[in-house]
This record gives sequence, C-alpha cells and structure tokens, in this order.
Amino acid sequence: WGECHSSTNGLETTYYKTKVLEKMLSVIPAGIMVQVRTPRYKHEIFGTTTPVDQAIAYTGEKRARVGHYNDCFMASADDYGTYSNVETEKQFISEEGLFVPNGGETCPPEPEDYPTGCQTARTTMKQLRWTYLNLDWYQPTINSWRDAGCFNEFQRDLGYRLALVNASFPDQIGSNVGMPVSISLTNKGYAPLYNYKTTSLVFKDATSGECHQIDLVVDLRGCKPMASFVIEDTVAVNAIPPGNYHLFLKIADRSESLKNRSEYSIRLANVGTWTEENGGMNNLNHQVEIVETN
Repeated sequence: WGECHSSTNGLETTYYKTKVLEKMLSVIPAGIMVQVRTPRYKHEIFGTTTPVDQAIAYTGEKRARVGHYNDCFMASADDYGTYSNVETEKQFISEEGLFVPNGGETCPPEPEDYPTGCQTARTTMKQLRWTYLNLDWYQPTINSWRDAGCFNEFQRDLGYRLALVNASFPDQIGSNVGMPVSISLTNKGYAPLYNYKTTSLVFKDATSGECHQIDLVVDLRGCKPMASFVIEDTVAVNAIPPGNYHLFLKIADRSESLKNRSEYSIRLANVGTWTEENGGMNNLNHQVEIVETN
C-alpha cells in the first residue's frame, strides 16, 4: 500500500519506511516533492518534530521535499489514525504547508454523524493548507458539499489562487532607460505554489501582435495563502523595438517542454484577463510606448 497501510513483508518499521522514502527521493527529480501518510512517520523518519521553514525550504535537504498525505480527511477525531496528537500535529502541518504540500481523500465518517459540513471543511482546509482532494472517494461526503452549495468554493480555493490587485507602469519609456515594474498580487487559495514558476513581463506589439518576453526576478512561491505579494523590478527594454505595446504577465512552467503550454501556465483569478496565446498569459490592461533614445 502506497500510504504505508500494511506490509506482508515486515516493512512497517521506521527503518524500512526510511529506506523506501530515500529511494523515492533519489530517483525522482530534485525539484519534485513526495508525501508520507502521517506526520508521525515524518517525525520518526527524520528524527525531528521541527517543521520545514524558510531556512531549508526548496533546498536539496530531504525533509524539505516531503509533504503530507491524508487518506481519511475529516473522517474521524484522528482521521483514522492520521494523527497521534491531533492539535499539535495539525499545527505542524499548518506550518509545513507553507513550504510542502498536503492533500488526500476522504473516508466514511466514524461515527456516521461525525461533522463534515461546509464550515468545518472550510476551516480545516484553510488550516491545513489543503492542495488537492480525490473526487472519487468518499462520494457521500463530497456529494454532501455539492448539496450544501460549497463544493464549487472548495474546488476553486484548493491549492493556490493568485489574483491581480493592481499594477503600476509608466505610459512611456525611453529605450535606454530601465522600466520600473510594480505588480501586486494576492493568494485567495488555501495553499501556496510549491513548484518554481518562471514569471515574465510580456510586451505585445499593438500593431503586429509580436510578443517580447522579459523574465522578472521573483519567486511566486513566496505568495502565501490569504496574503498579498508585490513584484518589484526594473526591466531593460533596449532589445525591444520602439512602438506601442500591451503588457501581459506570464507565469509559466520552468520545464523547456512545458513552458509554452498554456495548461501549465498560471491563470490569475481575475475575470477577463486570460488569453491562451503565447503559452498562456494574463492581460495587465496597460499600454506602454517605447521611444527610441540615444
């Protein structure tokens, strides 16, 4: 069982769980995270109850690549043994969830009237930085959220949900002058990004439609849930021909094979700003003129 439920070969010890996890981490690309079934397993494997924090986040340290998988979410007082010390371990996941993912699926409630309603689910998902939920199991719980009218909300807010608050750019800039960029975002989702994305300012020629892309120096994994985040940068526009340009924000996968596929680019939560062109990008609703200067 992938969630370490049981073993017919005596592999339920911390020693063997550690061996399996270390093997997974060694063969999976360094930028990819994995998950373990309970916070207790992670404590035992790494010999610490200290949460992953900014100091080791996104590094090659093994602990920083291991998140949490709950296969009986909101199903009992301890989620079918997910927690040994419920409140302490939930707080542990809440802190780690700013840097490593947490997700899973539900189970039949025990007892049958165990609270799984919208408000309880909403509060719990926010606390635990919930990233994803299996739609196939457990259907009665998921359908109860549909019936109560909160399913769409959960589907929308699971994981990250970045939205543009405002942006500031000059209306005109000389070709040999650095252009100041200020973009304010907020994360309305339950969790942050966990994978690095390439964030770019795109200049689309108002006449020809040709796009010129300049990468911004920013890591959007720093945009944490229910918080704001500001991109401040100065970009050189000397390589872009003089003319009038519409500005877009592109947040793309860093993989060479995926960076120009719109389904792997981040679509901001604002209405009417998304376009599939150029690998998927978000309209900043601003036009700038680049004028030639000596």
